[in-house]
Amino acid sequence: MKESAPQLRLHLRSQVVIPARLASSRLPRKLLLGETGKPLIQHTYEAASLATRPAGICVAADHEEIAQAVRAFGGQVRMTDPAAPSGTDRVAEVAAKMDDVDIVVNVQGDEPEISHTAIDLAIQLLEEDPGAAMSTLATPIRQRRNLEDPACVKVVLDGQGQALYFSRAPIPYARDWDDQLLKSEPPRFFQHIGLYAYRREFLLELANLPPAELEEIEKLEQLRVLAAGHTIRVGVIDEPTIGVDTKADYQAFVRRFRNC
Repeated sequence: MKESAPQLRLHLRSQVVIPARLASSRLPRKLLLGETGKPLIQHTYEAASLATRPAGICVAADHEEIAQAVRAFGGQVRMTDPAAPSGTDRVAEVAAKMDDVDIVVNVQGDEPEISHTAIDLAIQLLEEDPGAAMSTLATPIRQRRNLEDPACVKVVLDGQGQALYFSRAPIPYARDWDDQLLKSEPPRFFQHIGLYAYRREFLLELANLPPAELEEIEKLEQLRVLAAGHTIRVGVIDEPTIGVDTKADYQAFVRRFRNC
């Protein structure tokens, strides 16, 4: 008897994990700032909770003050090693104890306006592409100053929506510049958005991958994944997410919140 082809599993079990560190460098204790009546971490948690694909959400906290704030609004929290070198390591520490999860989504704690549709898209990309180890997002760049800003990370995609390279440099580089390139449809330039969805098994292996030379030059961890030969699927959304890195960023968020 001829064997039937294996069926692609479209609905994998996914979990959102929000790494939360108390002593952030540029804006200490920012996740506990509460001028809106809620701590910043609660805004992020509630925004992420609107996603429909994840089976659950929790905060990976490094300090009891963060944990207490999350418990106070009824959120789920897991304590992690305060010495974890990165948010990715903190997420992996939590994922290691989630044997029933297929996909883990890393949502930064300082993104209170994260789109739930962006989270769902990142998960969907992995559900539809079993060959991809992880997924992330990008948005078109329409301003030349953003294209040339090293803080704005760029990504180049192939025809299947897979990442070819990430860089702080303007890529692709236009030898003969024309402002119309920024208005092109489909877009020519993309800003990387730091939301990641990982297959759980790959996430647990990621910390064991050796740092890549390109990663160390650009200071971009995702280049370690590409250098090791893994596939990163990239979904395109219309607007970038807005993170809170400075006091000015937070005050701008407060104003937007109060004007809603």
